[in-house]
Amino acid sequence: MDNNKRPDTMERITTKALADAFIEEQVQEIRAQVGDKKVLLALSGGVDSSVVAALLVKAIGKQLVCVHVNHGLMRKGESEQVIEVFRNQLDANLIYVDATDRFLDLLAGVSEPEKKRKIIGGEFIKVFDEEAGKLEGISFLAQGTIYPDILESDGVKAHHNVGGLPEEMEFELVEPVKLLYKDEVRVVGSALGLPDEMVNRQPFPGPGLGVRCLGAITRDRLEALREADAILREEFANCGLAGKVWQYFIAVPDFKSVGVKDDKRYEGWPAIIRAVNTVDAMTATIEEIPYAVLHKITDRITKEVPGINRVLLDLTPKPIGTIEWE
Repeated sequence: MDNNKRPDTMERITTKALADAFIEEQVQEIRAQVGDKKVLLALSGGVDSSVVAALLVKAIGKQLVCVHVNHGLMRKGESEQVIEVFRNQLDANLIYVDATDRFLDLLAGVSEPEKKRKIIGGEFIKVFDEEAGKLEGISFLAQGTIYPDILESDGVKAHHNVGGLPEEMEFELVEPVKLLYKDEVRVVGSALGLPDEMVNRQPFPGPGLGVRCLGAITRDRLEALREADAILREEFANCGLAGKVWQYFIAVPDFKSVGVKDDKRYEGWPAIIRAVNTVDAMTATIEEIPYAVLHKITDRITKEVPGINRVLLDLTPKPIGTIEWE
């Protein structure tokens, strides 16, 4: 039987009971596969890697070593949440690496989007490799592969979670959710007791805020973007849009305009709101945001975030505009 093919008889996991049965089955399979050996996981804080981490903690506890690399381009509070949930609540064996300076120093002055993505992806692998190299006796590598990853790659997974681990590091893979669709992964995450905001996290690109801080990234503009994005997320949650909209975020471009603050001229960046709905990410429609909500978001961002003096709304569907700006 092809282990990378979902059996036709497999029921779609939609309820807690089905999720619990799946978890029980996976716990047994993981224990059988791993025995008393150690497993390494790159824990990004995204839905897939978080659910795999929680599943492995349940199955093998401290035999799992999670490495969370904070590249400095996370949304506000995300790395803190990973530490809180996994280290403090689940008592997982978590290595936290704050590599902010490393990433931002490498990105200084780089404005070309593809080059930024390559630097962020390449450095992430380097940091992860360094951490893996310090560990003794790791036999397995866990990955948050899900079924769409396998379908998109014709059954050959281009290891997107970890990338180019050195040749001499021979790991056997542990991929407990590889036959699940994204909605099923979320149901399983809830059944494992992960917090709602982690399980229902909106999609977030690997380079994080790196591709939303448009042009060459500077620390002050990145900080402004992080704060403005947090306000947008908070207000969407308050008005009930958070659960209805597939992806919503702020992008901050690298130019300034004149504004007025405290009766003085004040130069600042614009914050651009993008909120889209999609089924498959191939096409996307624009979510209509009530004007009262837009006014509130604008008021808060311009008052609370230093450096931002205008708020704009992106009304472009896909196709013509991609979902991300870069």
